[in-house]
Amino acid sequence: MTENGFTLFDTALGRCGIAWSGHGIVCVQLPEGSAAGTRERLAGAVPDARPAEPPAPVRRAVDAITRHLRGEPADLSSVELDMTGVPEFRRRVYEAARAIPAGTTLTYGEVAERLGRPGAARAVGQALGRNPFALLVPCHRVVSAGGRPGGFSAHGGVATKLGLLAIERAGANGAPAPATGLTDRAGRTGLTDNGFPFDPAVAVAYLRGSDPGLAGLVDEVGPFAMRLNSAASLFAALAEAIVYQQLAAKAAATIHRRVCALFPETGEGLLPELVLGASDEQLRGAGLSRPKLASLRDLAEKVVSGRIPELDAIREMEDEEVVRHLSSVRGIGRWTAEMFLMFRLGRPDVLPLDDYGIRNGFALAFGRRELPGREEIEERGALWQPYRTVASWYLWEAVERTRKGPPA
Repeated sequence: MTENGFTLFDTALGRCGIAWSGHGIVCVQLPEGSAAGTRERLAGAVPDARPAEPPAPVRRAVDAITRHLRGEPADLSSVELDMTGVPEFRRRVYEAARAIPAGTTLTYGEVAERLGRPGAARAVGQALGRNPFALLVPCHRVVSAGGRPGGFSAHGGVATKLGLLAIERAGANGAPAPATGLTDRAGRTGLTDNGFPFDPAVAVAYLRGSDPGLAGLVDEVGPFAMRLNSAASLFAALAEAIVYQQLAAKAAATIHRRVCALFPETGEGLLPELVLGASDEQLRGAGLSRPKLASLRDLAEKVVSGRIPELDAIREMEDEEVVRHLSSVRGIGRWTAEMFLMFRLGRPDVLPLDDYGIRNGFALAFGRRELPGREEIEERGALWQPYRTVASWYLWEAVERTRKGPPA
C-alpha cells in the first residue's frame, strides 16, 4: 500500500468506512446516521486521505469486517494497522484489546493488570475512547467493573457496543446474528417501534450469548413479547398498579374498570383531581379496599402537590431515583416501583429479586428443586446485565408454560 485513501462499504450494520496508508489501516469508521455522515467522520479523522479504490490488503480487511458483522468467523486480529504516531501506552492497550477473543469481555481494570499497570483502568478507558480502529481493535469487548457496558464513542453509543457483542456471542453459539440493525439508521434516538428504549432482538441475542443456560429457555419460549402499559400519565399507571396489587388479574381488571367508570367524561383515564374529589363511598363502592383507597388518595395528593414528578421528568431519572420517589407513596414499595420501571418505562435492566414468579421461573429454568434465594438470583443475574428486564420476562414465561402445559 503506497497511497493514502479511503472508501465506504456496506455491512449488516450499515455503511462503514475504512482509510489506509502505505503502512496499513489508519481508521475504521462505524456507520453514522447516514452515508454522508460516515464519510464526513472518516474524512475528519484522516484529513489527508482521498476516495480511492482499495488495494488488495484493504479489500481483504473489508471482506473480513463484512463477514464478522454477519456473525461469520473472520480473523480481524491479523489485519495490519498503521499506528504511526500512536503513543506507546495506547499501542499496548490496543494490542491487549486485539487479544480478547470474540464474544468475550475484559474489564478496564483487567486490561490494566495485563499491561502491568494495576490502577490504570481510567487510562485504559481513555485510550480506548480514542481508538480509531473500530472492530480491528475491539474496544467493545472492554467493559466496566461488574460487567456494566461502560461507554462507547461510536454512533448509537452503548446500544451499538452491546449489539456488537450480541453478534459475536450469537456466532460463537452457532445462532444467527440479530436480524435488526443495532442503531437507528435514520439517526433517530428514543423509543423503538415497539415502545422500548432498546432493541429487543439485540437484547435476546446478548442474553443467549451471555448465559447458555438461559438460552435453552429462550429457545423454548420464543420471541420476546412483553407489552408495555400505555397509560397516558404517571398517576394513571400507578393507580392501576395499586388496584392490581395482591389480586387475580380478572378481579383487578373489573375493579379498575369500575373505578374508571366513575369519571366517564374525562376520556383521559383516571385523573388525581377527580379521585380527590370523589367520596369514599363512591370509591369503595367500585370495589376498592380501605388500604387501597388510602394509597390511591395519597398518590393523588402527592401528584397534585408536585411531590411526585410528572412522567416526562421521571423518564429522565435513574432507576433507583425512580424507586425512591415512588416508594414515598403509601402502599407503593420497591416491587411496585420495579413493575413501573419495567412495564411503563420499559427500562432494560430491572431484576425484581423479591418477586415470587422470578424465583419460581428461575427454579424451573435452571433445574432447582427448591426456590433460590436472592443472592443466587442476583449472582446469576450479573450475566444478564444490562438486559435483566428481558431475562425476567423469560423467567415469568417459564412459569406460564407450566400453567398452560406444553404446546400441542
